[in-house]
Amino acid sequence: MGTRDGDRGFESYLDVLSEALGHADRAAGLKDYCRGLLLPLERKSIEPLAAHVAPEQVRARHQALHHFVAKSEWSDEAVLERVRAHVTAQMDLGGEVFWIVDDTGFRKKGRHSVGVARQYCGEIGKQDNCQVAVSLSLGTAAASVPVAWQLYLPEEWARDTPRRTRAGVPPDVAFATKPEIALAQIRQAVGSGVPLGIVLADAAYGTNTQWRDGLVALELHYGVGVVSSLNVWAPGTAPVPPAPWSGQGRPPVRHRRDSEHMPVSVKTLAQSLDSRAFRTVQWREGSNATLSSRFATVRVRAAQGDRLRPEEWLVIEWPKGDAEPFRYWLSNLSSKTSLKTLVNTVKARWRIERDYQDLKQEFGLDHYEGRGWRGFHHHATLCIAAYGFLVGQRLSGARQKKPSERTQPPLPDNYLPRGSATRSTPRS
Repeated sequence: MGTRDGDRGFESYLDVLSEALGHADRAAGLKDYCRGLLLPLERKSIEPLAAHVAPEQVRARHQALHHFVAKSEWSDEAVLERVRAHVTAQMDLGGEVFWIVDDTGFRKKGRHSVGVARQYCGEIGKQDNCQVAVSLSLGTAAASVPVAWQLYLPEEWARDTPRRTRAGVPPDVAFATKPEIALAQIRQAVGSGVPLGIVLADAAYGTNTQWRDGLVALELHYGVGVVSSLNVWAPGTAPVPPAPWSGQGRPPVRHRRDSEHMPVSVKTLAQSLDSRAFRTVQWREGSNATLSSRFATVRVRAAQGDRLRPEEWLVIEWPKGDAEPFRYWLSNLSSKTSLKTLVNTVKARWRIERDYQDLKQEFGLDHYEGRGWRGFHHHATLCIAAYGFLVGQRLSGARQKKPSERTQPPLPDNYLPRGSATRSTPRS
């Protein structure tokens, strides 16, 4: 497909997305914003986008785009549903399909941007002042795209009514942990008919027993990370059965533990395995990178709570030469699932890293400068919309120009960016 065909395809795609906005007069805002996101701009906040899509009407376009993103009451879910439909039409859903859960952080100064707090920021791997959003992505071996996105609102924000009001947090948004947000997104995806997939997540989600139970209640398979201290019943071990029934009241159902019936951590179990239990397995990340490591699998029961839980796979990665195991996963895939399949499944979570990298570096996901709830989510939705078109083009094999290759309109000679020292009157 040539560039002109690609441009026509993009415009048709924007027409389809615009139908989800509720009012025809909102279409211009969506189209200009998404066109701007595909330009090779250093910053992709509202004013630079306005300056490049309408260089002769910067102020008017800036005000229009600001209203569209920060104030206009269109549905993020409705737009994302159309993005998902566009991408899934190009996906090969006959192979393995994944639902990838993750969160990403945005470093922020101050305390007024919605949801900002000192918390763990995955972008830098430590605590910092930031916002954090939870997402659910639909993926295959070839591509993935976010289908749900929500800001995590820390407890200090959830109970601060004045700050909530100023930031426009909807009244029905209560405090929820990240696993609770993710499980709600998954329930919504099931109800919306998103093609079912194996749920993948890191240990921040997978270690949570109630979260995994929520997936089981939805009849979903998973391959999720867990921490090394998670306790399990090793093969050949089990808790003491419930006490005998006395004949009165309800029969006991709680399993018990004693000095001879105790679970072990997954790290202890891994270190007890014979070296011959580990095999070298290769897997692929992307079209070029083939990686390998040593893995072992064991059938275990998670030792959380006082009920006997079902058997599932414990997958252990222990690279050759390392002093101790590197990573652990639990999976409720069939007991007949091969080691190769299990490894390929749990390692498929890497796709979300590609999503976030592209969304931030190419589409300005972390460039939004507003403080409100609605603007934060609208900006993310539009970034995902622009990214979704590129994902669809990659899947179809079309020769669509990348964002860095698209033509950047010239700015007028008298244009000065907001905040410039030589600007006489700053814009609102």
